[in-house]
This record gives sequence, C-alpha cells and structure tokens, in this order.
Amino acid sequence: MFSELKFPVPWGHVAAKAWGPSEGYPVLCLHGWLDNANTFDKLIPLLPRDCYYVAMDFSGHGLSSHRPAGSLYHFLDYVSDVRRVAAALQWRRFTLMGHSMGGCVAGMFCFLYPEMVDKLILLENLGFLLGPEDTEAWLKSKRMVIDKLLSLEAKQQTPKARSPEAALQRLLEANRHLTAEGGAILLQRGATETPAGLVYNRDMRVHMQSRESFTVEQCVKLLQKIQDRVLIIIAQDGLLVPHNLDSTNHFVKALWEAFESTLKQHIQLVEVPGSHFVHLNEPKVVSGIISNFLTAQNSRARL
Repeated sequence: MFSELKFPVPWGHVAAKAWGPSEGYPVLCLHGWLDNANTFDKLIPLLPRDCYYVAMDFSGHGLSSHRPAGSLYHFLDYVSDVRRVAAALQWRRFTLMGHSMGGCVAGMFCFLYPEMVDKLILLENLGFLLGPEDTEAWLKSKRMVIDKLLSLEAKQQTPKARSPEAALQRLLEANRHLTAEGGAILLQRGATETPAGLVYNRDMRVHMQSRESFTVEQCVKLLQKIQDRVLIIIAQDGLLVPHNLDSTNHFVKALWEAFESTLKQHIQLVEVPGSHFVHLNEPKVVSGIISNFLTAQNSRARL
C-alpha cells in the first residue's frame, strides 16, 4: 500500500508517493529522465519495512507541475526539487536512492548537502551526468538547448494523444530496456486519459535540459568525500558496463579506471544481471543487495 503526497512549490506542486510508516527511517527515491515515481513500484515492497520511502516526481515529470512558461530545465532545478521536498518533510538526514538521471541528482545533492545524506544508492549510475569533454562541443550543446527551446515555443504544439496500445508501444520503442509490464507501470503515472486518448504528462522541455558537467578529477574528489556510504549497482546489460561503452565515451571509461585504482576499496560497486531498468523489470535481483546496505551500520563515523 502507498499514499499520494503533494508538496506546494511556487509554480505549482511536486507530487510523490510514499510507502511504509511515516516515523520510519527516511529514504528519498529519485527516478530517471522522462520516467516517474512508479519506477520504484516493484522494488520498494521488497525492501525493509521499517523505512519510510518517498518516491517523488521531478518537475515536468509524472504528476508534478511543469515549470513556468519560458523556463529551461536546468539540472540544478532537479536538485532544488529534492531540497524542497526534504524541507517539506522536515527531514534533516536521510538516504537517497536514484536511478539513472535520478542518481546524478542524488549525487549532486549529496555533494552540496553532505550533512543531510546518510547513505547514497545509485542504480545504473555513477553519480554524474556526462558532459562534453571538448570546449567547442560544450558550447554547441548549450546553444542547442536554447535554440530548441525557442523552436518548441514557436511551434506551440498541443500534446499528441495516442491509444493506450500506441502510447505503450511508443514508450517501448524509445527504450529497449523496458519490458511491456514495466512500461505499463510507468504509463500509469506518466500519461493522462483524455477523450482523444492518452497524453504523456512529461513537459516537452525536459528533452532539452541544461546539464552540469565535471572533470574526472572532480568526480573522484567528490566521491571520496562520501566514501564508505555509497552503493552503486550496475546492470551487466545496462548502459554503463565497460564492454558496452562506445569507443568515444572516454569520460565513463576514465571514471571506471578511477574506481578501479582509487575508489574501489571505499565504495561498494556491484554488477548484477539485467538491463538498465533491472530494479523495475527484475527487482529481486537488486532488492537483497539494497536491503543489506540499508540495514548495515556505516563503517565510519557519521559526518
């Protein structure tokens, strides 16, 4: 059983769903890009029952309000969503669990507010969004974000309505890692039924979010700050295992090397069978690992 939550924000509300006793150990769960809080529907019922799990929808996703007209979705906006929700819940210290982009948000929040994060769980994520390594490529990416926003505003397109079957098929075509069951679960929160059919809830502007980028050296330095409190789960058929990486993806490869040489003894990194959505498709593969991490005592003093 779960309950629905709404947290007022200046542009509307941030929606969330919660499981467990409200007085339990707090765990905030963050979904991936274009997904929503339902991504944790299969996993959370398998985790320790004495925790209070809150899975939020980022702005522009799921049942949360879209940001004001004319706005871009900057990556730090998602981090501020987390800070607002934590404040509304009056949580001073809690665990963060993030999948994919949600892991990047969790990582950034942890680096900015280390005193608030007890443990960090990253699912199919290394804690960072990947930024262009070349200066010209970085400039081009920023220009593209602005140009795409203006183009979208000029078109003023109404959201396309689809039959339930077509909406699910489109979602599965866009993400080969989703099963039909997982896609249907995400659609329950990710689309609204209208007389014309299902309309995706997500804000089209989230396709052109402005990202934060780091050097590998910065990544290592930040991860060292929170060592012994981090669990990273990588799926063997996911997006981040070395043998699946594109030959041009030097950033992730260099970060993997850093894990092997510098961070391995301080950060728990586990490879499991499955795809990018292993927590949704096959939650039993990861639930035991996460449960053990949640219940274990930290190996060093709390900050």
